[in-house]
Amino acid sequence: MEPEEAAQMPIIGEKAPEFDALTTHGPLKLSDLKGKWVILFSHPADFTPVCTTEFMAFAAIADELKALNVQLVGLSIDSVHSHLAWVRNIKEKMGVEIPFPIIADLDMKVARRYGMIHPGQSTTSTIRTVFFIDDKGIMRAMLYYPMSNGRSMPEILRLTKALQTSDKHGIATPANWQPGEKVIVPAPKTPAEIEKRMKEGYECKDWYLCFKEI
Repeated sequence: MEPEEAAQMPIIGEKAPEFDALTTHGPLKLSDLKGKWVILFSHPADFTPVCTTEFMAFAAIADELKALNVQLVGLSIDSVHSHLAWVRNIKEKMGVEIPFPIIADLDMKVARRYGMIHPGQSTTSTIRTVFFIDDKGIMRAMLYYPMSNGRSMPEILRLTKALQTSDKHGIATPANWQPGEKVIVPAPKTPAEIEKRMKEGYECKDWYLCFKEI
């Protein structure tokens, strides 16, 4: 195995690994998408039941993600011909058009760079990963699911909106946060900041936990 093909694991806060791949929409590099957020997700195989439900679900949120400046990109260790046939089948049998590109990763280069192959599940298929890459090419979040269970689209949308809200307003979001709800003000780092924080008019449960509207 060549060093660049060795299994790796992306790091949150660092540059997402570059890829140069063939997709159902033609050649694609991650760097081509700079300026957009990217959700890169893998599925175990074409023409499989759970994956089919997921692709229809991703298609259902594609327009909402596009409005958030997000490009969806799928991937599996299948050929472009297999991807195209499956996409056609989904349209003919399920009435759903898949609007985003799907990477054909037969040599597993992208899968290895992104840690998508977990031998405890399979050595020849990717598990269900979701990578959130921001408009500067930085890895912001990662979700991993087993081959047996489909993903939650509401959570993928929620996390996308939470990440973008944190960037825009310099805040954090609490557990189960939904757009429109109160957000968390970053915690003070010095005694002087603690005293100042308690007088700034936020809704504070204590000095380290304060909420505000945005």
